Amino acid sequence: MKGEDGGRLRGLDPQAYTELPPGATYRPVVAEAESAIEFTFKAILAGIVAGILFGAANAYLGLRAGLTISTSIPVAVLTVALFRALGLFGVRSGLLEANLSQTVGSASSSVASGVIFTLPALFLWGAPPNLAKMTLLALSGGLLGVLFMVPLRRFLIVREHGRLPYPEGTACAQVLVAAQAGGARARNVFLGLGVGAFFKFLTGWSEVIRDTVSVKVPFLKKGQVGMEASAALFGVGYILGPRVGSVMVGGGLFAWLVIIPVIAYWGEGRVEPFYPETVQTIAQMSPGEIWNRYVRYIGAGAVAAGGLVTLIRSVPTMVQSFKVGASQLRQRLGGGESPAEVRTDRDLPLKFVGLAVVGVVLVLALAPQGFDLLHGVGSRVIAALLVALFAFFFVTVSSRIVGLVGVTSNPTSGMTIATLLGTSSIFLLLGWTGMDGKVAALTVGCVVAIAASIAGDTSQDLKTGFLLGATPRRQQVGELIGVLTSAIFVCWTVIQLNATYGFGSAQLPAPQATLMRLVIDGVLEQSLPWVLVGIGAAIALVAEACKLPSLAFAVGVYLPVSTMVPVFFGGLLRWWLERSAANKKEGEARREAGVLFGSGLVGGEGLLGVGVAFMAGWSARRGVDPWRIGSEWAGGLAPWLTLAAFVLLAVLFYALSRSRERES
Repeated sequence: MKGEDGGRLRGLDPQAYTELPPGATYRPVVAEAESAIEFTFKAILAGIVAGILFGAANAYLGLRAGLTISTSIPVAVLTVALFRALGLFGVRSGLLEANLSQTVGSASSSVASGVIFTLPALFLWGAPPNLAKMTLLALSGGLLGVLFMVPLRRFLIVREHGRLPYPEGTACAQVLVAAQAGGARARNVFLGLGVGAFFKFLTGWSEVIRDTVSVKVPFLKKGQVGMEASAALFGVGYILGPRVGSVMVGGGLFAWLVIIPVIAYWGEGRVEPFYPETVQTIAQMSPGEIWNRYVRYIGAGAVAAGGLVTLIRSVPTMVQSFKVGASQLRQRLGGGESPAEVRTDRDLPLKFVGLAVVGVVLVLALAPQGFDLLHGVGSRVIAALLVALFAFFFVTVSSRIVGLVGVTSNPTSGMTIATLLGTSSIFLLLGWTGMDGKVAALTVGCVVAIAASIAGDTSQDLKTGFLLGATPRRQQVGELIGVLTSAIFVCWTVIQLNATYGFGSAQLPAPQATLMRLVIDGVLEQSLPWVLVGIGAAIALVAEACKLPSLAFAVGVYLPVSTMVPVFFGGLLRWWLERSAANKKEGEARREAGVLFGSGLVGGEGLLGVGVAFMAGWSARRGVDPWRIGSEWAGGLAPWLTLAAFVLLAVLFYALSRSRERES
């Protein structure tokens, strides 16, 4: 197989990355002695554009559903499609060039994850940050995550090859090699983008059909179930698979068909409001109000416990990773920066890394937009040092965890909660319990969350580069460029979405940020309804004892069941497609085609959601109402039209996922 850069592509032998003994010499796809096309303006520009688009889409998805997806594979496919199109005009492109482009582009999704998990809490507190502050925090976390990964690469990516598979990184390498050789993979991504955007246009822009349907459950007091007609959530369910989707919807059904009715029966005879509700009695409240005032706290306790359980189960890995990371750093600092013998072993100089880390910490401590509410340089320095400490620890933890289970299963929320608990406890001892302490604690958590998230993405990208034969230094620079160029756009998107929908609303509940706010309030104010939180923690522990993924079940309890239902149906569709396949190869083809189409659905809905926010802001500045049709025209048929549209989406998804087997 001949690559367009003139190098011989050796292909990816499965044994090269699954059965090779740890530490054995691996021969990459592009030989280390070859001088291939890699770091070009075209690759950087394509990665920046893709990063901005998917970063905005992931920000929307995370604020709506509390989770994000890895964008490496769809960005890689779109990049190869673009480069092949440019090839028709005589523009040469190479495999490593496409890899660098996806490296730049995928960084944005990790920045978005950290931002939307934390910073919306400031808006919920009534202390909204400006764009400069948000961008500074996003840049700080992203840069620390990339920089701390530099000294870890040779151990985690190279020496642990064969032990740490890095599933997304390996899959991305396969996709790039196969796409470079030819194929129609990009079609499903583009179709997904179009279908996702069109579906959002129907439900969110024109509102010609409803975006949710719900039904009361008979013979069950205040029992109710519903479903969001969301193409993005349907695609997320397919990507996550049937097990996770089933567990999450199980948590949602448990909340809405067990917890809410139990609260309704228990509170039927109460004549006084029950804390934290202070106005209505339980009998007067709707199912949604009971969920908001009581179940949300139970879910928060469940998610916090589930995240911490996930983190505790990783303690041996955490300790080993931290020791290895510190050891590798000492060895490299002690031995100096020896010249790399081959192209595929060149990292950024450690002197540059050290100076850059010190620079980031100083900027956080001294810049007006950093810990602006803390008084005195000393207090700001303490907060900045906490950032550096927690970031280095969780970067090493995150990198090794994603090497085992992938980015999707990386317990970023658990790491963030642990950071917030530790930081808030220190601030409580120092007496920083006011709004200044809350904002500062959240700021520490934000930077650490972004650093841990970007470290997971960087690890996967470096694994892809290791398999393909990329130059690590160029990839590391690409990650830095991706962080620098996407941070401001992700933060601007978050501000625009809040201005349009409002965080905490039904459209954008910002569940992770709400949870982080509850954690900080609970430590610094001790004002949480701890009984409800304790019940949630007990639910997570029971799920763990029943061998269920406690965090996934807890997220189902914490989010509205209507959000979980399309995720479940997406996972169910993937289960059926793989189960009905004639053989393993056909099942893999269906899975890959569906994942690409699902990624496109996420991107399409997310991008149009951002577009809706932009148009709403533009209309508000002009003093006119945003354009809409509304679903009133359908009368009583409106819920049925929503269901029909969702069924048509599922049928299309099914057909496109099966089309790959006819092409292969």
